[in-house]
Amino acid sequence: QVQLVESGGGLVQAGGSLRLSCAASGRTFSSYAVGWFRQPPGKEREFVAGITWNGGTTYYADSVKGRFTISRENAKNTVYLQMSSLNPDDTAVYYCALKCRGNSYYRAAHYDYWGQGTQVTVAS
Repeated sequence: QVQLVESGGGLVQAGGSLRLSCAASGRTFSSYAVGWFRQPPGKEREFVAGITWNGGTTYYADSVKGRFTISRENAKNTVYLQMSSLNPDDTAVYYCALKCRGNSYYRAAHYDYWGQGTQVTVAS
C-alpha cells in the first residue's frame, strides 16, 4: 500500500511561483510513474504533468508546457511540481497519483492512490 501527501500550495500573485511536493510512503514508490492533476473550481479534474519511474521522460498539458516542471527524487520518495509564471487559470486543487495501468499519462482512470490535494490560488 502506498499513501501520497501533497504540500506546498497556497496563495500567490499572478506571475509568481510555487513548488508542490508529493511525498509517498511505501517501498514501491520508485517503481511507479507519477502524475499531477488539478481540479479548478466547478470543473473536472485535468492532467497537468507526468513523469516516468526513473524520471527519464516527462509529459505536460499544453496549458502548462514551458511554465511547469515535474521532477522526482526516488531516494526521498518525493515528486515535485515547480510552477512559474502562474496565472489565475492555474487556480485549482492539485493532486498527485501513481500511474498503475494503461499507456496514456493523460487519463485519470490510469491512476490510483490519489493524495488529498493541495489548494493553489493565483490572485490577479
